[in-house]
Amino acid sequence: MRSINKAVAAGVAASMLVLATPSVFAYWWSPSAFAEERTLTLGARCQGEGERRLSERFVVLGGFVYVRLSRREAAIVQCNGMAPLLGVEVAGQRFESVRGTAAPELAERVDKAMADKYITDILVRFFPHPLTLRLVPGY
Repeated sequence: MRSINKAVAAGVAASMLVLATPSVFAYWWSPSAFAEERTLTLGARCQGEGERRLSERFVVLGGFVYVRLSRREAAIVQCNGMAPLLGVEVAGQRFESVRGTAAPELAERVDKAMADKYITDILVRFFPHPLTLRLVPGY
C-alpha cells in the first residue's frame, strides 16, 4: 500500500511540474493562436533533394489552417517523401508531422478569407492556385 501511495504522489508531482512548465504548452498546435500570424513555412523533402521550404500565407477557418499553393509549390508538396506529412513553422514553433490534406471544396471560402486577411491578395488571386491544403497535426 505504501508503494502505491508513493507512486501516486510521484505521479501527482510530475503532473504538477508539467503543468507548471509553460514551454510544454508552447508547442501545441493551436490554429486560433496562429490566426494573427501573416505567414507559415512548409517543409517538404523530395527524393534526392534536401528540405524545400515554402513561405506561405494562410488563413484559419472553422478551427483549421488552410494554405493555397501554386502549381510549382503543389508539385513540391506532392513529391514529398513523407507525404502527406509536412514540417510546418508558425508563430516561432516547429511542428514536424503536420498532415496536408487537399480541400478543394473549401477553395472559394479560403480565397475569400485570404482576400479579407491580406490586402495584396487582390493581385495574388489572379495567379492559379490549384491546391488548397488543410493542415492538421499528424499525431
